Amino acid sequence: MISVQKLVKRYGKKVAVDGVSFDVDRGEVVGFLGPNGAGKSTTLRILAGFLGLSSGKVVVAGHDIQSESFEARQKIGYMPEAVPLYQEMRVAEYLAFRAELKRVSRRDRAGHVDDAMAKAKVDDVANVLIGHLSKGYRQRVGLADALVARPPLLVLDEPTAGLDPNQIREVRDVIKNLGKDHTVLLSTHILSEVEASCSRVVVIAKGKLVAAGTMEELERKRRPSGLLVVVRGAREAALTAVRGVEGIAKVDEDAAAAHREEGVHTLRATWGKKVDDVAIARAVEDAVAALVRAGLYVREVRATRSSLEEVFAELTAGERRAAEPGASA
Repeated sequence: MISVQKLVKRYGKKVAVDGVSFDVDRGEVVGFLGPNGAGKSTTLRILAGFLGLSSGKVVVAGHDIQSESFEARQKIGYMPEAVPLYQEMRVAEYLAFRAELKRVSRRDRAGHVDDAMAKAKVDDVANVLIGHLSKGYRQRVGLADALVARPPLLVLDEPTAGLDPNQIREVRDVIKNLGKDHTVLLSTHILSEVEASCSRVVVIAKGKLVAAGTMEELERKRRPSGLLVVVRGAREAALTAVRGVEGIAKVDEDAAAAHREEGVHTLRATWGKKVDDVAIARAVEDAVAALVRAGLYVREVRATRSSLEEVFAELTAGERRAAEPGASA
């Protein structure tokens, strides 16, 4: 559905997108990840036909974005980060206007508008002025706009930007359901959105591709980080017991962990060196044995792994370091 090959976009001497290549197959929901300023929005604007490219090739639904721009854009429903809406129009009225601009036939227009409102879950505010809607509803109207011509491909740029947690969850559920009928390319820097909605990810930083693969492949990059220990008994005895486990470099009490019962402590231990699964299993056994010998009551001992946020930071840190003055190859 999308093929991006060696895409480059320059603004004078600044390179915003630097040789990015990736593909999105029909029916996929793909997360397009990167920190702010990574080049995500620039890439999506090129895909949507709003920006020209400096070099490379982009093909959308079999149409070259440069030589067959109109045909390619007909296949795309694009939702920008800041959705431009006419505040003085009612939702259904606005979507009918947008459907006309997108050359939906007069005979089909009403059906397309009703379908888009239902999918974006804004049918309950069809006759409300857009200016009177909450930010969450306005985002969903922008999503309905992207859907109204029934394009096979949706390109969504930060669709939950500026929303509160409840609104984010609502928009996320809508996007997840859209994957049943559309190919979706979703740009974001929020990993929880990708976990909830996407089957595959593409990660860029400083305009360069740094990773691409399934969510399972990204999960496998989560390295062992240490041990989580929950015990009842003397705090200092627990700290001493865990510090004596081979491979453990540091142990601290998790002050944020709340326990209703007095004398219960949560400890977090970190590895001092790279460990494998066998070493982790033995460390768990040794920690339990040491805690029991110290006369403590063991509630939980388990290995922990780095979060997806930490994986994301590691993937993009290399590009940040490479961009620093004096950094060497």
